[in-house]
Amino acid sequence: MARRVVITGLGAIAPNGIGKERYWNALVSGHSGIKRISRFDSSRYPVKIAGEVTDFNPSEYMEVKQARRLSRFAQFSLAASRMAIEDSMLVLQHENPYRMGIALGTAIGGLEICEKECAVVHSSDIDEINPLSAMSMNPNSALGSIAIEFKMQGPNMTISTGCSAGLSAIGYAYDLIQSNKADVVVSGGAEAPLLPVTFASFCSAHVLSKSSGKPENASKPFDKSRDGYVLGEGVGMIIAESLEHALQRNAHIYAEILGYGVTNDSYSIFKMEPDGIAAGKTIELALQNAGVAPEEIDYINAHGSSSVVSDKRETMAIKQVFGNYAYKVPISSIKSMVGQSLAATAGLQLVTTTMAVEHDCLPPTINYEEQDPECDLDYIPNRLRSGRRINTALINSFGAGGNNISMIIKKYCQQQYALSLFRQH
Repeated sequence: MARRVVITGLGAIAPNGIGKERYWNALVSGHSGIKRISRFDSSRYPVKIAGEVTDFNPSEYMEVKQARRLSRFAQFSLAASRMAIEDSMLVLQHENPYRMGIALGTAIGGLEICEKECAVVHSSDIDEINPLSAMSMNPNSALGSIAIEFKMQGPNMTISTGCSAGLSAIGYAYDLIQSNKADVVVSGGAEAPLLPVTFASFCSAHVLSKSSGKPENASKPFDKSRDGYVLGEGVGMIIAESLEHALQRNAHIYAEILGYGVTNDSYSIFKMEPDGIAAGKTIELALQNAGVAPEEIDYINAHGSSSVVSDKRETMAIKQVFGNYAYKVPISSIKSMVGQSLAATAGLQLVTTTMAVEHDCLPPTINYEEQDPECDLDYIPNRLRSGRRINTALINSFGAGGNNISMIIKKYCQQQYALSLFRQH
């Protein structure tokens, strides 16, 4: 029999807050972390704003020597993993290291190191290249650092499916635990794409908002005046654990992962499929896998990137699956406050939705001022929403090459679990 999978720890580093509490408080307050770029000189760029994490000090989470050898993406990953482990109150020395796994999603990985070393090659002799750079730029370097730091020797995987990679990694963690290949898996998504060449490539692709007003008002998911997304950075990590294991150690259980669905648009690696047919199928598969009816969904944490095509497409997908109920289910996008941090956003979406289920409180979509006739659902505009029980929630994440994933989580009820055990016996 497949094992049940629960969430017992959370770690977050976002442009509007570091740590689950600061991050959550920023979200429900509608506080944006989007600001003018400070990591490099953006004066020559057509876009000068991003969801930048400005108050992260890696030495608070790792030794200075270790931090120097890691890319910013790997630093984020290691720090948020530590947060999640501490939040879960796992005693790692008491665990079988071969039953602890890691699953990490990223789109950009350690390109920071690559950009630095490219500058060295063009300005001096190639002998000046850092001999550690080959491994430091590797997307798997972050996962390796987590494994070494916490002595985790079980199944592990770095996944790169663009923006959806963080949720795809959590799906892999779910599969590992459900199939009894691991008891505990650290999983999520991390990203640090605010680099001169990388940022220039997004500018060149004309996908970023060129808003000239206040930076915090630039990301406008589902709003009629949206003109593109705002690139961001950060990390969202969780501890996924078998229910039996969590109960055995008397862990606090935030929520239960019920299932997920995955599809591919098979449309284009350069353009987004405009009709949302495969995205809708993804949601359908997630509902089927979780054994949940559309009307049981109390909240949707949307991909909601602020892209003109993407937001319309996601709205169509939701209508395709939910029918008239699409107009009754509340939906919001955290990207209005943290930007589009690629794989990291998917991890942060899961952290956000878990907190929403925990607190029965829904974060808003800020900067929503004018309704788009083609995006006419309830996007929780500008202010948090509370006062109703949030039992079951859906998370959508759509990535590069048309990769789509939707996941469903539910509030955990100890009494229901006890009742199910009684019925089994």
